[in-house]
Amino acid sequence: MTTTAEEPRLGTRAPEEPLRADLKGPEPRPPVAAASRGREGGLPRRRRSSLSRRILAVNVLALAIPVAGLLYLDQLRSSLVQQQFDLMQTEAALISGALAASGVVVGPAGDERLLPETTRSTVRRLVDVSKLRARLFDQDGLLIADSLRIGGADGEFEIEMLPPPQNNTVLVSLGQRLYDWVAALLPRGKPLPLYRERFGQQGTDYPEVIQALLGNPASALWADSHGGLVLTVAVPVQRYREVLGALMLSTNGDSIDAAIRDMRINILKIFGVALGVTVLLSLYLAGAIARPIHRLAEAAERVRRGLGRQSEIPDFTRRGDEIGDLSGILREMTQALWARMDAIERFAADVAHEIKNPLSSLRSAVETVARIEDPVRQRRLMAIILDDVQRLDRLITDISDASRVDAELSREAKQPVDVARMLSTLAELHEATALPESARLVLDLPAGQRLLVSAVEDRLVQILRNLIANAVSFSPPRSRITLSARREGQRLRIAVTDQGPGIPEGKLEAIFDRFYTERPEGEKFGTHSGLGLSISRQIADAHGGRLFAENVTDSAGKVLGARFVLLLPAA
Repeated sequence: MTTTAEEPRLGTRAPEEPLRADLKGPEPRPPVAAASRGREGGLPRRRRSSLSRRILAVNVLALAIPVAGLLYLDQLRSSLVQQQFDLMQTEAALISGALAASGVVVGPAGDERLLPETTRSTVRRLVDVSKLRARLFDQDGLLIADSLRIGGADGEFEIEMLPPPQNNTVLVSLGQRLYDWVAALLPRGKPLPLYRERFGQQGTDYPEVIQALLGNPASALWADSHGGLVLTVAVPVQRYREVLGALMLSTNGDSIDAAIRDMRINILKIFGVALGVTVLLSLYLAGAIARPIHRLAEAAERVRRGLGRQSEIPDFTRRGDEIGDLSGILREMTQALWARMDAIERFAADVAHEIKNPLSSLRSAVETVARIEDPVRQRRLMAIILDDVQRLDRLITDISDASRVDAELSREAKQPVDVARMLSTLAELHEATALPESARLVLDLPAGQRLLVSAVEDRLVQILRNLIANAVSFSPPRSRITLSARREGQRLRIAVTDQGPGIPEGKLEAIFDRFYTERPEGEKFGTHSGLGLSISRQIADAHGGRLFAENVTDSAGKVLGARFVLLLPAA
């Protein structure tokens, strides 16, 4: 047969009675008052979720950075300015050619000069379509024509362009202010020189006019008092290569600013739509991530603080993502925790029950020995007391070992173990210490095949020593115990087979229960605690393996012995 656990000793077990007060378990934990737990013990409310804010901020920032770069549009502005300069220079060349052909008068000495009256009307007519301002300076830099000045009987009148009528709604005004605010935040390029016009202006007031009087076309970019652009182009008015004056065309940058504004507004419209979509998607993403995680955290907090098992971890496994995996793992962890707590409770109850038996026997023997005077009976009672003390010592030792198995295995690193070498060492050790009438160990190992498992070697040796000791105790004298090992796919099968009476019907699983024992006839009572096989299965489970028992039978169904099989993942 096979096992380790004990029947109560005849004549020494006291009737069943409740545990004494000094053996009571730990006092129940007082409930935790929710009101006494502040921000430290609880979870922040969902509306304070920082994860949602971070998701929203990251997505909006990722959208805002390229949009801000697009709004800068410095290259586009430079391109539009250059295009405007090219158009103005072309128009200035045409006007200067017309002036040289029609507005020149020859003096008595053969000298040529521009005729002011003729050039004024010519300049005004030529720039009327382009809406540019044209100013004509003579060879001495004196202003002789200005398209914005009209002469009459009462003197000259200056033309001033009025801004277009404004009929903006509140929404348009708000958009305009928003645009101005965004534009003010954008970086600006190199500051431009300020454009000024003094009363009685001359050509020497403008560097580009000076260059034109020297025969070189020139252009300049200015900034007005409101921060707008002013573009000026000056070309020489030449007749037969003689410079007769300089023509300067100027215009503001309203068309350029309008083009930039339209481009920015279109970008902002697209940005507004993209921002709305981004915010909605961010809120959806935050809800799909933050809310489930918050629910899992709240459930875990309820489990931690609760006294019962009413709180369950939400099941998100149908999501098929990492949060679903987290939910499933937390649920399995919680179930394993409750299972471990149940096992601890059962273990504590079993320990209390098993310790109570020898304590009851001790109490009866001590009470009896104090009342009798017969030395023979006293010695017999003292022997009983000694046996019970030794039994208590074995129980406490095995209980301590069983309670430490999981903790020690979680701290110890697994290493590759050569099972064939280990079985050979155990067989040699048994043969060296066995008595002549003891059962003999026989090895059955495959030749030339390495049998490796990843395990804690000391604990694996503990399992096999328990199984060998169990087989020895139930084997007839000089019988054979076979130690075999084989690789079966991804597993390693280790078997210990004896030629004893086998395992009683229906006890193939019961023999692994704590404190179960069914020992051979004639064995002294109390020599085993009933924890050996239980500890062995506990170690096998911790290694991801399996330990089970079966009877060996012949073709007629006769029991020939017992076999314990240990399955472990192969390394």
